[in-house]
Amino acid sequence: MGAFHAYDIRGIYMKDLFPENVYKMGFFLPALLKTGRIAVGRDCRESSPEVFEYLVKGICDAGADVYDLGLTTTPMVYYATAKHHFDGSVQITASHNGPEYNGLKVSGPEAMPIGYENGLNLLEDWVLHKEPVVHEKRGKVIPLDLREAYFTYLRAFVPRMNGLKAGIDISNGMAGLFVKRLLGTDGVFYINEELDGRFPNHPPNPLVPENIRQLQFLVHEEKCDIGIIFDGDADRVMFTDEHGTFISPDLVIALLGHHFLNGTPARVLQDIRSSKAVGEYLAPMGAQMHTWRVGRAFAAPRLREIDGLYGGELAGHYYFRDFFYSDSGLLAALLVLDVLVKLNRPLSRIIADIRKYENSGEINFRIARKQEAMDALKEHFTSKESPSAFFDFDGYRIEFPEWWFNVRPSNTEPYLRFIAEASDAALLSEKLKEMRIVLDPFLRES
Repeated sequence: MGAFHAYDIRGIYMKDLFPENVYKMGFFLPALLKTGRIAVGRDCRESSPEVFEYLVKGICDAGADVYDLGLTTTPMVYYATAKHHFDGSVQITASHNGPEYNGLKVSGPEAMPIGYENGLNLLEDWVLHKEPVVHEKRGKVIPLDLREAYFTYLRAFVPRMNGLKAGIDISNGMAGLFVKRLLGTDGVFYINEELDGRFPNHPPNPLVPENIRQLQFLVHEEKCDIGIIFDGDADRVMFTDEHGTFISPDLVIALLGHHFLNGTPARVLQDIRSSKAVGEYLAPMGAQMHTWRVGRAFAAPRLREIDGLYGGELAGHYYFRDFFYSDSGLLAALLVLDVLVKLNRPLSRIIADIRKYENSGEINFRIARKQEAMDALKEHFTSKESPSAFFDFDGYRIEFPEWWFNVRPSNTEPYLRFIAEASDAALLSEKLKEMRIVLDPFLRES
């Protein structure tokens, strides 16, 4: 089925994801998760009430109870799952995708993610090949409103702003449930704050440059010290400096070191695309860097496995040991504000101290023969110089003394993704030209 992916279930509603399939997913979830009680939350998309209806009917027909969390952020579902000891939960959302999409993010005990490798593969097989048999005792729907409890949890991390000015783009998404209550309106300016699953002002994906234009204007207009933008379900957050310049999310991992690290050794997680500057900046603070695969389905369990203090990804996810090893855009935003207040320096200067290399950003290519293209790049560059480090658990990351690259197939879209970093702009330009020459035959046949 086209809606099943490495991290979650997601697709265009009524094209990739249909009510009858959502019902079957719900029906088989209690068996998959081995539980009789499942917490369910949902975002504000126009299709979410119908998805909720069919999902809940399936769960109840299987004999399990649904604890209805109502409208929620995705991290609030993680909070509910771990704090209230659910062995299974679902957030109905398509995250950063446009309004025509919807999907399910499934979690197991202690809010650990259920991805394709540890359960969604089996669920897909059951949906395709099994027929539900309604349980003789249907489950119940039990309201469980945890918004005040979650707000109280987050409020403990709100910093004293000390005159700091922030511009915040809520993207018409689920962060609107909490962020204005948390930060107030004294020196904090909001746009796109109404919950609206049509996302009328811009798609809720902060990684697309066009989607942060309004925030950049707000930062300039109100002379803010920082810009903050959330995605649709508030599990991701990204930032601009006081000039409106977008900050690469991996560099925020380094910025957060000022909150978490004090020289005592501690494990910090980064994804395979992260700048070398992150580890170099954090090393004097005591960070022991661990590099791992992209995506919550891999990052959250890995952070727990290494007992890491915190971690982050280039996509704007930030994970915290004290938040059940899960990601939260709101929590990350509050901690970044806290760092900025404490350091009392312009954000652009702090980032300049972190950023030491020229970086290409992630470049996407539509290529059919992805593995062959990846192997061609590996062969081309390793035949010219000897690598100083090699990782092959999420595509390839190959490091050389003066530069490195990562090439990996997307787990959610039909792309091959490439990113490179070099000690200077000229070397980066040279390597990007070589990369495009190697990939050209694969691009022409796709």
